[in-house]
Amino acid sequence: MSRIIAGAAGGTTLVSVPGSLTRPTTDRVKEALFSRLDAFEVIADARVLDLYAGSGSLGVESASRGAQSVDLVEFDGKASEVCQRNADLVNTVAGRKVVSVHRSKVESFLERTQESVRWDLVFLDPPYPLDEPALAGVLAKLLPHLAEGAVVVVERSSRSPEPSWPDGMERFAERKYGETKLWFAEPGVAGVDDADDAAK
Repeated sequence: MSRIIAGAAGGTTLVSVPGSLTRPTTDRVKEALFSRLDAFEVIADARVLDLYAGSGSLGVESASRGAQSVDLVEFDGKASEVCQRNADLVNTVAGRKVVSVHRSKVESFLERTQESVRWDLVFLDPPYPLDEPALAGVLAKLLPHLAEGAVVVVERSSRSPEPSWPDGMERFAERKYGETKLWFAEPGVAGVDDADDAAK
C-alpha cells in the first residue's frame, strides 16, 4: 500500500487504483526520486504536472513537500476518481486546493493548455504499451510549457530505450531501480551531464 513519505501529509496512506491497469511507483523508487529532487531544489513552491497520474502518488507527494500547485492528468475513469480522493486528502491537510485533477488524455490536455502556462516539475509515467514515437510526441507538446530550469522525470521499464528528446530538451541524469528506470531532463541545456553519471 502506497503512502505519502514526507512533508505536511507525511505518513498518510494513499488510495490505490483497483486492478492491474496502472503500475504504481513503489515507495522505494519514490523515496529515491524525491531525494534527488530535493537535492535539485525544485519542489518547494513549484508548479507540478503529473501526466499519466495513475493514483496521483507523485503529484500529491510533491504537494505534501511544499509545491505551490499540482495538476494530475489521468484519462481512466477509475484512476481519475482515485486521483481525486488522494488530492482531497492532501488539500485537506494543506487547507487549500493545491492539487487539481483533470480527466483527460495527456495529448489533449497539453494541446488545449494556454500557451502562457508553465510548469517547473513534470512527471511522466506512461503505460508500458505507449510506444516510443507516441512518448516523443507528448514530450514535444510538453516542451513549450516548461519553465526556465524545469525538471522533467520520465519513468519507464528498465528494458525500455531512452526516450527520444525533442530539440530543446536534454537528458542530464538517469537512474535504474530494479525493473524501473528514471530519466531526468531539462529544457534548453545541451551537453550537461550529471557528474556521478560519468562514474556509472
